[in-house]
Amino acid sequence: MFYEIRTYKLKNGAIPEYLKVVEEEGIEIQKGHLGALVGYFFSEIGTINEIVHIWAFSSLDDREVRRHSLMADPRWQAFLPKIRDLIQVAENKIMKPANFSPKGAETPTA
Repeated sequence: MFYEIRTYKLKNGAIPEYLKVVEEEGIEIQKGHLGALVGYFFSEIGTINEIVHIWAFSSLDDREVRRHSLMADPRWQAFLPKIRDLIQVAENKIMKPANFSPKGAETPTA
């Protein structure tokens, strides 16, 4: 199991607008391709204007196929401009859990 942790630093005050458009349109497109959403978070204390979302994949190959499918979807291409200008900095990490780590979301079969 691999976890992709995507962290976005948004423009000051953009969290409500970002979350609204993702909730209304973006998340269903993402879930349709990426599958196993572990969590979607926004900062309350500490670094402000930050979004973190975590996706689970059975392998790096699984992630690559799913991300490629998402990027090829015309609905996703139409959606991206709605959030692109709200994001100032994007960071992506791929993490592998330790053997003793609790299980996160189960990845769906492709």
